[in-house]
Amino acid sequence: MGCILKGGGGLHARLVVGAVLLAAGAGSRLGGRPKSLLELGGVPLIRRQLIALSGAGVDEVVVVLGHHAERIEPVVAEFPVTLVRNPDPDAGQASSVRIGLEALRGRLDAVIVALADQPLVQRDDIVALMAAFKRRDGAAMVVPRVDGQPGNPVMLEAALREEWLTGAADAACRRWRDAHPGRVYWYDSDNARYRIDIDTQEDIDRLAERTGHRLRWPQSPA
Repeated sequence: MGCILKGGGGLHARLVVGAVLLAAGAGSRLGGRPKSLLELGGVPLIRRQLIALSGAGVDEVVVVLGHHAERIEPVVAEFPVTLVRNPDPDAGQASSVRIGLEALRGRLDAVIVALADQPLVQRDDIVALMAAFKRRDGAAMVVPRVDGQPGNPVMLEAALREEWLTGAADAACRRWRDAHPGRVYWYDSDNARYRIDIDTQEDIDRLAERTGHRLRWPQSPA
């Protein structure tokens, strides 16, 4: 994926960043439909995430698919990303994170783990997360926190990625940070976009009520 910031000597010029974008879920609480294909302003959420990552200067992106892979693949086919499938997506998010980390090929300083169903995360939100990573003071994971509650995406240093891949640590972000509080840098922010993702119809309705942003399903199958 093209990196916009590298050539300009900007804030993140010395960071080589990969990303794992998780889109393997069944959408069981939304009638078994792929959440990442919900559209905001006519653009599927997964494409909005890829545009944000690219705009923030991420060097390499792996998209982890599982349920609904056949419907999602054509929507992201034009992006220069690596597509991998979790053969057992119901095994939990940790299994998808591990598969995504394994598929990254470049020599990276850090990895962002992002969710494909966050409708409002933008380029600037990811840039701010990268800036927090540079302030992390030796922590292995950076997690945005809004009103005391953790958000997404999160960012890992390269050494933690290696720990997870060698099986020396749990690849579930939440369980890992609960077990290693001293290795987590909490990026406190008032940016509610980090806390918004979509699991239910109530989430869709709440987003519309609070922000005016209305999500819609595509008119025809992807």
